[in-house]
Amino acid sequence: MSDQPLKPRDPSRPGDPIIPRDRWDIAPYHRWTFQHIREMTATAQIWRGAGPARPLPEAKQDLAGVTFQLGDGKRTVAQFLDESFTDGFLVLHRGKIVFEDYRNGMRPHCQHLAMSVTKSVTGILTGILAHRGVLDVEAPITEYLPELSATAYKGAKVQHILDMTSGVVFDESYTTPGSHMQKIDQACGWKVYTRTDWPRTMWQLILTLDEAEREHGELFKYRSIETDVLGFVLERATATPLAELISQEIWAPMGAGEDAYITVDDGGAALADGGLCGTLRDYGRFAQLLLDNGARDGRQIVPSQWIEATRNGRPDLFQGIYRTVLPEGAYSNKFWIEDGKRRAMWARGVFGQSIYIDPESDFAVVKLSTWPEHSSAERSLELLAAMRAIRSALGAD
Repeated sequence: MSDQPLKPRDPSRPGDPIIPRDRWDIAPYHRWTFQHIREMTATAQIWRGAGPARPLPEAKQDLAGVTFQLGDGKRTVAQFLDESFTDGFLVLHRGKIVFEDYRNGMRPHCQHLAMSVTKSVTGILTGILAHRGVLDVEAPITEYLPELSATAYKGAKVQHILDMTSGVVFDESYTTPGSHMQKIDQACGWKVYTRTDWPRTMWQLILTLDEAEREHGELFKYRSIETDVLGFVLERATATPLAELISQEIWAPMGAGEDAYITVDDGGAALADGGLCGTLRDYGRFAQLLLDNGARDGRQIVPSQWIEATRNGRPDLFQGIYRTVLPEGAYSNKFWIEDGKRRAMWARGVFGQSIYIDPESDFAVVKLSTWPEHSSAERSLELLAAMRAIRSALGAD
């Protein structure tokens, strides 16, 4: 696979169409667009703040030759990076960068779409505000968004949407015609407004969710829209746009090196479920903040209690296809939890976005990718195997 970025147009022929407006976020176009989201759709700035960037000391090691077992054969980390549509790969151990690799034209100052890793950032933001008493995660959602009394979210708690255990019907299918997930494409502002029979904004889409399939709190089921509901809860509780909240509470305090940004819909609302764009190292700084139990230079940014509670997920609510990748896993406060023993936190997004955080080993991995598939259990298992092998090679098991 070539390390050269996809060239969607010939600069010598400015009359050529740049990219199909209805397919910019999928293969093969996403090889370019995931590093150029501001050129494809509306965004809001997430300011890094006026302070200095948090240093990330380097203790580079040659980990490319580390091997791991996959199926009936062995693979090296180099082979894995070559063949898994890697855009950026970063390994942190004991507070230092031990491995860093950029592919597909990505550079250290370039932002990359994080997809559903955004959910985990929103979860951490919720923990910060809840600890401060700005909102109560045990309160009904309708305490903050009374408009949802007319939807299936009536009776659900904020904690239910943090853990995706509401009983609301939401079709997460990317390919089923007319699914809720397809409607998100237009509602979030990523696609041109053409379906006048579909909601135009994320808020309008949420107001259509009036069907329940079970009692709230009974079972985990992945629903992207839950994080968008949470985003509106946070904005209502603080009277502050989500992009500003992320800047004030996470990006600036953690010492980001670059601004981030987040996509917004036609109503100006940020896409809490998947619109965050940041640099590889800033995703690493976010990971390091959690490895450091939420503190930086003596200041507690993320409550340590929230991190501990997140790591203690409810595996009894985690069933079915979700056990294909994490057979002993859980989902808690917008993070996937590896298992009940190691309790590593894993932020994951479609097309291969990943931040893996293992506090027990002071070890984290960030991988930014552009898989050709939305999701792949096989690629996820390969990533897990590679990360575990690297951790072992560093003596961090």
